[in-house]
Amino acid sequence: MSKKLSVLVLTMVLLLTVALVGCSKKLEPKEAVTTGTTNAMKLNSYESKSQFTVKDLTITSATLPSEQSAMITSMLKNADITLDGVYQKEPLQSEMTLGIHLKGDLSTSFTIPMVMTKDKLYVKIPNIPFYPLPQDVVGKFLVVDPQELAKQSGQEFNPATMDQAKSQKFANEVIAAIMGEYDQATYFFDIDPKDAKLPQGVEAKQVVQFKITNDNVKQAADTFVTKAIPKAIDIMSKDEYISLFQLKKEDLTTVKLAVETNTSDFKKKLDELKNYLTVKQFDINTALNKDNIPVYQDLNANVEMNDPETKDNVKLSVTGYSQFSKINEKATFKVGIPTGDQVLTIEQLQQKMQTVAP
Repeated sequence: MSKKLSVLVLTMVLLLTVALVGCSKKLEPKEAVTTGTTNAMKLNSYESKSQFTVKDLTITSATLPSEQSAMITSMLKNADITLDGVYQKEPLQSEMTLGIHLKGDLSTSFTIPMVMTKDKLYVKIPNIPFYPLPQDVVGKFLVVDPQELAKQSGQEFNPATMDQAKSQKFANEVIAAIMGEYDQATYFFDIDPKDAKLPQGVEAKQVVQFKITNDNVKQAADTFVTKAIPKAIDIMSKDEYISLFQLKKEDLTTVKLAVETNTSDFKKKLDELKNYLTVKQFDINTALNKDNIPVYQDLNANVEMNDPETKDNVKLSVTGYSQFSKINEKATFKVGIPTGDQVLTIEQLQQKMQTVAP
């Protein structure tokens, strides 16, 4: 695919990152974003349910064979991705079940349960039709131990990377810095909860919409790259946070310089976006309850890219939502922490995979 298409994809990812940071006495829309995110990170427990659907997808490109584009669109069009989870802060335990449901000629569905504790991650090995695995590993939980991985790679394990409180504080500071760069009147709007089409059972005191249009898409992406990212790097470089990332300040200084050096080229490509990108719809509504906690979000995105120079043409329409419930109630886990013969180490999985014929 062309560089222009790569810039388009990066732009949409960056905008989605900005929009999905969360939203929240009824506050000014922009203030609600930061307040809602901060409150969400303080929760002791919750259950969540998310679903994203590719409503429409069309890809044509001079550099991509028609057979490949047809296979991609057939596989992803109308595909559903679901994520259901339970979270508990103390002691730290969470579980998520990722569901992937493909339609069309390659129709298939499978789920991947995951469990995380303070020091380990467990991932259930699914039965994937187009990627056969030894039957004696399917259904087992692969355990990932960061401390053990560090030892195997010859590195010293850094406990600071598992410091949840510090990670949350860092995230709050970064979000506040990013939001500070965006103009409230341009991107954030209050929506009457009665007009927000909220699902039954969701009670909202305030609904905030983050909206991208043809008029502000270039400005939003430019702000993210030239202003927000450098500020985020500055925060990462602080003494209290640098240990979280196992990086040196010199490394971050180099990254920041690279971002600042390449912004002119990025801006040039952004200027070209207006010639071939059409944002028909890109908005995210976030509903906040009486405690200014985000309890529901929905996404509606419909964009087209038609570049007469490269002949790259993409149409993408995506919808999705995330809903949170049972906030600060006693967590009820459905999977639990795997033990005994339910668990498989990375070494054991590698040994099992070696027995599979090529």
